[in-house]
Amino acid sequence: MTNQSTKKISSTYIYFFGAFGGILFGYDIGVMTGALPFLQRDWHLTDAGVIGWITSALMLGAIAGGALAGQLSDKLGRRRMILASSFVFAIGALMAGLSPHNGVAWLLIARVLLGIAVGAASALVPSYMSEMAPAKTRGRLSGLNQLMIVSGMLLSYIVDFLLQGLPHGMAWRLMLGLAAVPAIILFLGVLKLPESPRFLVKINDLAAARHVLTFIRRDNEIEPELVEIQRTVSMESSAQKNVTLATLFSSKYRYLVTAGIGVAAFQQFMGANAIFYYIPLIVEKASGQAASSALLWPIVQGVILVLGAILYMVIADKFKRRTLLMIGGTVMALSFLMPAALNALVGEHHLPPMLIVVFLSIFVAFYSFTWAPLTWVLVGEVFPLAIRGRASGLASSFNWLGSFAVGLLFPIMTAMMPQASVFAIFGVISIIAVLFIKFAVPETHGRTLEEIEAQGTNH
Repeated sequence: MTNQSTKKISSTYIYFFGAFGGILFGYDIGVMTGALPFLQRDWHLTDAGVIGWITSALMLGAIAGGALAGQLSDKLGRRRMILASSFVFAIGALMAGLSPHNGVAWLLIARVLLGIAVGAASALVPSYMSEMAPAKTRGRLSGLNQLMIVSGMLLSYIVDFLLQGLPHGMAWRLMLGLAAVPAIILFLGVLKLPESPRFLVKINDLAAARHVLTFIRRDNEIEPELVEIQRTVSMESSAQKNVTLATLFSSKYRYLVTAGIGVAAFQQFMGANAIFYYIPLIVEKASGQAASSALLWPIVQGVILVLGAILYMVIADKFKRRTLLMIGGTVMALSFLMPAALNALVGEHHLPPMLIVVFLSIFVAFYSFTWAPLTWVLVGEVFPLAIRGRASGLASSFNWLGSFAVGLLFPIMTAMMPQASVFAIFGVISIIAVLFIKFAVPETHGRTLEEIEAQGTNH
């Protein structure tokens, strides 16, 4: 039985703390951006491979965390798993902050542990939110999750900026260790949250499910929704009994599974996280200014991301998914290819050194209201009911795999070739992503799941 308070919990509280896991996710994605230059100086790190591993260890943990959370939340409940992931996150953050001097292995373990918690939060928060939200506001509430993630990133950039005057050894430890604060806030906030009515129906606790629905629905909506949840849960449990990896790529589902997994993978391989993790180092390489004093740039990127998330919430249901993804991907590709093209035309020494950073800001602006939120909206809509759990987990794994690869390889690539060339490679990948959307992804906006599934079957 879940925590069944007789006192009414406001829907605002439920949605705020339901989405608050995004803050943790965002904070830990962003915090390494500012901490890394200080860590490099403190530990005299010059090996691009070690720097890549420290940054990308988080994503390695997240691949496992996402898969684990999906399985366990079906057995233990969404709420209990969000509590567990916030606890693991706090432990990982404190471990990272307390790393012994030159303790690369210790820091890697702490980052993997944090990754497990981040991966779990990235899987649990959207499913909890979609199960709590009324159908008509689901699109906007998925935008709220994205807003929380980018707000967490902006918060970490501001913390990094405020702590930059401290001695190097203290600065990066505090930056990483302070991630425990939002984790503790989440833990305390979620203690009061109800379990999702869908999970309660799944474990046959109808009284508790009805009680939770009184918090978030009008009186006349409760019984019809309860009947609908029972019908869906029953359909899902019978549909998902014999789903294997082979089922996902059978001729019936291959088109839709390829579309969903492809979009999730391309979101990362287009290179966004190279900017979010390494912008101070990018500025250092472009301008010669020390990375540890270039911490205003991440804040600029963070503000752009937050404004983009708000813009997405305004336009979410006004445009087709494919249109936004193709426009966003085209501008993102151009913003990566233009610095390399200008270098080739007029020569690197005749261009303002910060021009590349301006183009990267254009990339971030278009990413923030297209590929960042829409990837997960599309993944939520494109998979048929029978394979949704398995296929969503696979899409999430490919997304984290892409994030891991970019985080690991970017410093190695920039050590071997000019920055403009590295971003040109991401530009080419972005063009391929646009072509993939055009030829391999169905439109899901304004269509029922049955219509989308029928289109998949026709391929």
